[in-house]
Amino acid sequence: MDRAKLRMQVFEKTGIKVDVDDPVFALVALNEAVLEETVVRHLERIDAASADLAQHARSAGGVAPAAVAASPLARPIATSRDGLSPRELRLLAAAAGVAILSSALTATLFLAFAR
Repeated sequence: MDRAKLRMQVFEKTGIKVDVDDPVFALVALNEAVLEETVVRHLERIDAASADLAQHARSAGGVAPAAVAASPLARPIATSRDGLSPRELRLLAAAAGVAILSSALTATLFLAFAR
């Protein structure tokens, strides 16, 4: 995370100067960590589903194993009916709470210093 780049983007979009030591960057880091963990977990699920699908295709004789392994586009999307795990829901709720509190704090500070 390039804090200087994010700082400039915030200033360009909103006109608000944010210090690189501002607590809002903690929220950005938290969001990045949650997103990274979720993406890694979903990629693992996608890889497992792809391997399972390739195994089914091989056992059914519909697709040659070499064709499945060689195709860069043969990567099916994993679907899950169980939704988000309780841990993911807790992390999402924590991130949402931090985002709301950070927004309220930022708005309060902005109004306090705008006078």
